[in-house]
Amino acid sequence: MCRSIKTLRQPYAEVVTETDIEAAALQYVRKISGFRTPAAHNAAAFDAAVAAVAEATRTLLDQLVVKGSGQAAANGQAAANGQAAANGQAAASAGITESGTQRDR
Repeated sequence: MCRSIKTLRQPYAEVVTETDIEAAALQYVRKISGFRTPAAHNAAAFDAAVAAVAEATRTLLDQLVVKGSGQAAANGQAAANGQAAANGQAAASAGITESGTQRDR
């Protein structure tokens, strides 16, 4: 649709600001209306549409449930990082290099 609108849900965006939401709403209304800046007689309708799209975007983002994201994913990543660190320490103590070969002692 419009290349200027970026994906605002996780995992594509970790933090979504009010500015991100407003920019996406503005781009959407510009695309649909065909106006970059509306004439004075259309400004109220244009601004109301931007506000409505921004509110719908906030509601959507608040209600979306993305499987594999959130706390469960963070816990899983932390566990994976911990396991990787443990594996690295075990390999180092066994004299194994990062490439998996045995170091000469």
